[in-house]
Amino acid sequence: MRTALTIAGSDSSGGAGIQADIKTMISNGVYAMSAITALTAQNTTGVQGIFEVSPEFLKLQIDSVFTDIRPDAVKIGMLATADAVEAVADILEKYHVKTTFFMTGGWVESYPDDVKAIAAAGHDLGNHSENHKQMSTLSADECKQEIQKVHDKVKELTGQDMILFRPPYGDYNDTLIDTANSLGYHVIQWDIDSLDWKDYGADNIVSRVVDNDHLGNGSIILMHNGAKYTPDALERVITGLQEKGYEIVPISQLIYKENYEMDHEGRQFIKGNAK
Repeated sequence: MRTALTIAGSDSSGGAGIQADIKTMISNGVYAMSAITALTAQNTTGVQGIFEVSPEFLKLQIDSVFTDIRPDAVKIGMLATADAVEAVADILEKYHVKTTFFMTGGWVESYPDDVKAIAAAGHDLGNHSENHKQMSTLSADECKQEIQKVHDKVKELTGQDMILFRPPYGDYNDTLIDTANSLGYHVIQWDIDSLDWKDYGADNIVSRVVDNDHLGNGSIILMHNGAKYTPDALERVITGLQEKGYEIVPISQLIYKENYEMDHEGRQFIKGNAK
């Protein structure tokens, strides 16, 4: 049997975090293990509190797993810290790159100064839901709450109205699309997944992005600021893409916002020009 370790926060309601990860692993026949990065008090109405686990105890949990039942794969969830965000931001600033940061409600509450700094630096602020749930399982009203709560928090901090929503796990249905559109949002997916959260190392991240056969004009690349090797890989990803002639821009500058249609892969085309 394959084994997997989830390094993530605990969701007391069971809808996200390690609880959701463990359910997914078990349903796919994988032996699940966990290392808890934070305890959250939350339910379907929101996040009431967050208690971060000390770095020393987190390391002890991970070491305990690796020295006994070594996992075949590692999934990293709620691991972002202020230091990780600053490291990524510094690299982006060095190369004058603007990009898009998708944030959950819990992350916004935990790192309000970083939210402000990201906005002040000219990056896109994107909505990643309040509680990181599988959106296709929610009603229209529940989808609305998941989107609107984060929107209001970011609006209060920065004065900005977000227009981009990336559904957790890339999970969506017509209900989500219709609800997001009614709130003025464009739902975003990706076509290049760095798999940085799997902790395969910086070289693997760079290769999966820069040498990806699917890479092309209009590609959206998925990376996580809290993943272990992302800060180490990011500079080479940027230079590798630039050497190939690509310009990196925020998603808001990349997408069409009207008079467009999509193909089966989610790529946009001006109406009448779809291939």
